[in-house]
Amino acid sequence: MPNTRPDDPNGRYRGASPGDAKLARILKASAAVFANRGYHQASMRDVSRASGVSLSGLYYYVRGKEELLFRIQEHCFRSILESLDDVLADEPDPAKRLRLLIGNHLGFFLGNMKEMKVLSHEAEVLEGEYRSIVNALKRRYVDRAARIVAELRPGSGEDPRLATFALFGMMNWIYNWYRPDRDPPADELAERMFGLFVAGYPGDVPPARDAGALAGEPHPSIWRE
Repeated sequence: MPNTRPDDPNGRYRGASPGDAKLARILKASAAVFANRGYHQASMRDVSRASGVSLSGLYYYVRGKEELLFRIQEHCFRSILESLDDVLADEPDPAKRLRLLIGNHLGFFLGNMKEMKVLSHEAEVLEGEYRSIVNALKRRYVDRAARIVAELRPGSGEDPRLATFALFGMMNWIYNWYRPDRDPPADELAERMFGLFVAGYPGDVPPARDAGALAGEPHPSIWRE
């Protein structure tokens, strides 16, 4: 475990600032290695080869494989929470807020498919403080989504927790089936999932189309320099 608290912004990355380009390259390569080989089968040498960073260079940034997995998960959840705050900042309408949540989630993970697979398959690997920090970030994200779902139909008697996990269940497996050559882009996919979630199948898509797409790149990578 690190000497500094892992969630301390002044000590989050040993030997680097959070925006360090080499660290971003290491974490992107680590996510690809863990997604392709599985966390337990992967080694630091695999990460070294994939990232082009020497073993000594890797250990300058992290203490080992578990910390790499922690950094990937922490960075994903912090990034998606920050981008959700941005897209919801000036939108009071509950239907549009839900549409933006779905668009933000799908756009984020279509740009980071390896990371999404790692989050899904290696969720239970972390222990101790690493696990506590990541779980706290997950709860923040789920709670934020549940509040948005509850806003949509207040007093309906539906359980927003159940509905929220059903929504995540619909969104979180896209890495397993999505094919960019045959499936719609993120914003269209978000529109269709929004319609399925609130109107059922078949059903009319409620008027949330003007909620808009994600700003900037359609599928931005979280490891951009």
